[in-house]
Amino acid sequence: MIELKSPAEIERMHVTGQFVAHVLSELSDLADVGVNLLDLEHHARRMIRERGAESCYWDYAPEFGNGPFRNVICLSVNDAVLHGLPHDYVLRDGDLLSMDIAVAIDGWVADSAVSIVVGTPAEEDLHLIRTTEDALRAAVEAAQPGNRLGDISAAIGAVAHERGYRVNTEFGGHGLGRTMHEPPHVPNKGPAGRGLTLRPGLTLAIEPWLARSTDRIVFDPDGWTIRSADGSRTAHSEHTVAITEDGPLVLTRR
Repeated sequence: MIELKSPAEIERMHVTGQFVAHVLSELSDLADVGVNLLDLEHHARRMIRERGAESCYWDYAPEFGNGPFRNVICLSVNDAVLHGLPHDYVLRDGDLLSMDIAVAIDGWVADSAVSIVVGTPAEEDLHLIRTTEDALRAAVEAAQPGNRLGDISAAIGAVAHERGYRVNTEFGGHGLGRTMHEPPHVPNKGPAGRGLTLRPGLTLAIEPWLARSTDRIVFDPDGWTIRSADGSRTAHSEHTVAITEDGPLVLTRR
């Protein structure tokens, strides 16, 4: 069942969203050549603990994945795009790093992701990241009350296809609020003017992600880390967005 949030509840999600934004900003500053992914994981753990927040990832156990997730952030490098397990890996010059985190504060959740390049960036990687960011902006602009869910999906797909990228729809955005994953599913492409009517109080995690040269994915043996099937580089951008009477409100804006 889809739960519409009151303005007061959206404001409580906004508090969580601003903390999530702060975590990602701080980790983006810390991520550099020579930094171990585990250092970023443990820094995020400290920030969550000190804030009195709760990780939505710790002990998360969906149908995929080998056992419960035992980290507080997803760190995905280069051809890995979603659900990357933090592990003993030292970032190298030019690595493309995607960071995705969801936490709850006082029972209200926010979820966001950002992709960056550490060290010397390749123009192709920057173009890929910018495309996910532009697709996210277009999707937020489409998240107007009275529009349809398909308008969000169509906006993401249009930006991706215009830039020459193919879109995978196996994993996409989702509702959230009291828990990390609530209905509805938000595909990253689809027909405009179709689907659920966007009403004030609806809160969504909108998250375009792309691979440079494929829309196919493969899973690592860990059951979690999702990679591009052809080994091409990937990027992921995500915000938590509330539909309000006055239009979309980005709760995780950095």
